[in-house]
Amino acid sequence: MATVPVRKLSRNAHRQRVHRRVRTRVEGTPERPRLCVFRSLGHIYAQVIDDRTGRTLASASSLDKEVRKQMKGGGNVAAAKVVGQAVAERAQKAGVQLVVFDRGGYKYHGRVKALADAAREAGLKF
Repeated sequence: MATVPVRKLSRNAHRQRVHRRVRTRVEGTPERPRLCVFRSLGHIYAQVIDDRTGRTLASASSLDKEVRKQMKGGGNVAAAKVVGQAVAERAQKAGVQLVVFDRGGYKYHGRVKALADAAREAGLKF
């Protein structure tokens, strides 16, 4: 009997599948919005989102002018720390103290962990 080869998902397709599965359980509310992380090869992005109204309350990325002044390079751990601090400061200005962390299907390691730790140090509570 011939076996049918199983096509392996690409790394990004697998990440998106994990993200969709997690998003069924993780929802940002007005009291506790979602801190969502996206990382590309060259940059990292973070948003604080209220899913009930569909509004972004605060955001920061390694492309922002204020953030770029504090770092060199956008796709490294140092940049993720600066973005984490920036998104935490902006969220607190918008009146957000508590968030639920959405790692976007990525492993909690490297840049994602650095961003989360920096946001915690800057005052956000997960």
